Amino acid sequence: MTRQELEHQLLRLSPADKADIIQSLTKTLRTGGKGISKTPGICGGEACIAGTRIAVWLLVEAQQLGISEAQLLQDYPHISAADLVNAWAYADAHPEEIAAVIRANNEVV
Repeated sequence: MTRQELEHQLLRLSPADKADIIQSLTKTLRTGGKGISKTPGICGGEACIAGTRIAVWLLVEAQQLGISEAQLLQDYPHISAADLVNAWAYADAHPEEIAAVIRANNEVV
């Protein structure tokens, strides 16, 4: 299979399947991506960068507020660009979940 054929097939996948593939590729590239995890009792069980308490919704909301990826990496030096890729892929695959958590968080404030 050529690279173009593979790319064509990948583009036809669902957002959730694309997110899974991105996470798998990120891990095999050894870029330091930790993946995304949901752990009961940690951050309310919300999706986080694995091994941290940095919620995906928090990163998405920061991006929506205009905070750049470079600034996020500076603000959270213990995460990598690969972690952001995983977060964006998760958010793209689960937009309703992320939007609901952002709404709920803003209602509490």
